[in-house]
Amino acid sequence: MMRKTILTLALLSLLIPASLLRAQEEPSRAPGLDSATVARRLSSKLPTERRAAAEELARLAAVEHRRLAEGYRAQEKDSRVKLALDWALYRMGKNETLFELVKALDEKGRAEQSVSYLKQLEGPEPLYVFLGRVNGRTQARLLEVLAAVGDRDTLAKIQPYTQSLDPLIADAAKFAEREINIRVEETPTVEPKRQRKVGKVGNPEDAQPPL
Repeated sequence: MMRKTILTLALLSLLIPASLLRAQEEPSRAPGLDSATVARRLSSKLPTERRAAAEELARLAAVEHRRLAEGYRAQEKDSRVKLALDWALYRMGKNETLFELVKALDEKGRAEQSVSYLKQLEGPEPLYVFLGRVNGRTQARLLEVLAAVGDRDTLAKIQPYTQSLDPLIADAAKFAEREINIRVEETPTVEPKRQRKVGKVGNPEDAQPPL
């Protein structure tokens, strides 16, 4: 009897850690990761919920819901929800909605919302085309965005704006220049790896010229 009890306890000691390990290895699912559930919230009666749903779809870059988002964007009445849907559609691959995001930079009620989206861009290149084609207020806000997402190549693009006669633009450009320079200095330079030689290495003097 005692031997059977000891054997049972030994087996339990082996099984319990294994079950705990499996539980730890299974990834926990955050409730916001189900894109289908999020997409259904675009039909909510509350603008705040519709905006939050659009922003979550943008974060997920849920391209499978692009046509659905386009439909809701066409019928949306709330301007802030429209902008959130524009951002979601851009993240889903509809590049032309970037024009709407840049246009919103000149609107008092939506400028900060648009800035917050554009600061999430993976790189500054899509914004360069707009710099010379917008009014001063929009330029200043684009420069604010470039301060956050710009890289070494951006410095040459914004340098002329540091000399602008409009102090709003000049100050924004100088701020962007400082911020980018700080990032560039903090980013370590990666030296290119030496090309690996393939094949047997021998004495060059041993090589035989072709006949």
